[in-house]
Amino acid sequence: MESMISYIFLGLSLAAPIGPVNAAQIDKGIKNGFLHSWLLGIGAMAADGLYMLLVYLGVVHLLSIGFVKSFLWFFGCFVLTYTGIESMIAANQPISGLMRNKEKLSKSFLTGFLMSLTNPLTILFWLGVYGSVLAKTAESVGPQQFLLYSLAIFIGVALWDFSMAAVSSSFGKLLTNRLILFISRLSGLSLVGFGIYFGIQAVKSL
Repeated sequence: MESMISYIFLGLSLAAPIGPVNAAQIDKGIKNGFLHSWLLGIGAMAADGLYMLLVYLGVVHLLSIGFVKSFLWFFGCFVLTYTGIESMIAANQPISGLMRNKEKLSKSFLTGFLMSLTNPLTILFWLGVYGSVLAKTAESVGPQQFLLYSLAIFIGVALWDFSMAAVSSSFGKLLTNRLILFISRLSGLSLVGFGIYFGIQAVKSL
């Protein structure tokens, strides 16, 4: 049981650092409410799960190919910059109940999925952390117990995403419109900043 709890905390620590997904979750939660923010996190988790599976199957080494890495950096740059600009444009519109229902839930999920899927830092994160967990535990535990540990990591990530969605959507109800617009623009600007960073890394990887 103690081991399970420690792996849940590992999942929490993996999800906690502020990055593109957390910035986007804050923006979605404030402007569109809990469900949009949570589904964006679920989309990112789906991509995380895919990478965990790739590491487990041992095929993640394909992602170290130069062309694939460059493509991911460039595509990640596009996704983050586009999302950030879209967020800043949307921030100029009035915050209202109509706005909360305007965006499709499927779009929030897809945004989170693409953000995490095209983030090479996510790949390195899961390759480094989950890969080392895989190497360490595979020697001492059976497949069923290892899958339980993997599930515990995922539970930790899910708890963080749920908390982010709950807190950011609560902020949307408590903050003034002017402050909501400021935070939305700041979130959008941070996403563009991440996009520019990805673009620089893409050029360097050529």
